[in-house]
Amino acid sequence: MFRSMFSRISRPSRRLFLSVAAGAATALAATGFAFAEAPITRALAAAPSQASAAFSTLAAGGTTLQVLSPEEAAAAARSGRWKVLDVRPVPPLSYVGGHIPGAVHLSEQAFRGPNGRLPFQIWTPTKLAGLLSQAGISNRDSVLVYSDGNDVLGTALVAYILEKSGVRQVAIVDGGLSGYKAAGQSTTKAFPSFQAGSFRPTTVQGLAITLDELKPLIGRKDVVIIDPRPKAQFEGTDQTFIRNGHIPGARNIPWQSFTEANNADASKKNAHKLKSLEEIRALLVSRGITPDKKIIVSCSTGREASLQFLALRHLLKYPNVRIYEGSWTEYSATNLPIAVGPEGSPAQQVSLR
Repeated sequence: MFRSMFSRISRPSRRLFLSVAAGAATALAATGFAFAEAPITRALAAAPSQASAAFSTLAAGGTTLQVLSPEEAAAAARSGRWKVLDVRPVPPLSYVGGHIPGAVHLSEQAFRGPNGRLPFQIWTPTKLAGLLSQAGISNRDSVLVYSDGNDVLGTALVAYILEKSGVRQVAIVDGGLSGYKAAGQSTTKAFPSFQAGSFRPTTVQGLAITLDELKPLIGRKDVVIIDPRPKAQFEGTDQTFIRNGHIPGARNIPWQSFTEANNADASKKNAHKLKSLEEIRALLVSRGITPDKKIIVSCSTGREASLQFLALRHLLKYPNVRIYEGSWTEYSATNLPIAVGPEGSPAQQVSLR
């Protein structure tokens, strides 16, 4: 009945009503109040035209992230209780040549694009909802994600985006597709048949940090900024960006140090496989990165940072971790001070070129 009544309201009135409803939802979420979806919210989500512009806002803390062994991942895919996403980047023939049974291919590259000011930014909740629906995913689904090799960063990025979109249960395949096959698990060339999902636009607050929020935190003793980029980018000898260097005070911990990417044993070398939590924790503690600190992870575009963000937040249970999505792509395009050289280099003013 509500949908019928809503369709008879004039379009300007619909826009006003939806704006007020969205504002109320945002205000409630900002208090940390987690609320169940009411019938009126479901009706709004189902209503046509301007209703698609509204989205739910949730507080952080509702997502569980798991790292599944190849055997566990195969069992999850067989169970039918998990939607499986193969997020290997294009070209797509790698997926055509073999994938985990039931996996739908949705390249990590589909989740980001230009936002009118910067490239490589995560799409809006409404656009993400359309993508996920098209891949057969709804809000309450559990989602298993994998890629391969160095593209573990794409796996982590998509897992982060799923958390930010309110998916409650997310898992990644430890070792990626190579590890999955090396463990004797079977792949297929068959394409799964599935129906489109019904993903309602949702965003979770408290995971990301904006540039304006970041600025007053730079240099504080209780704040640690981790930069997982390669040494040459961190120190500014790589001349890729508008300005080159790092955020003053940041600590360079390349993302590969969390994985088996550089294992001396070639048979165990796999960038998609995480090191043990004991090894990762020991590395962090040795660099003074402890759970009592406020931690911000920032890289080039947010992709590298997502792996360390997930490990710190979900696997090591650090209580105060946020990701700077704009990362150096955004920071380098400002006139804020930068540091050039190794860790501890002084801040300096470097003009935009």
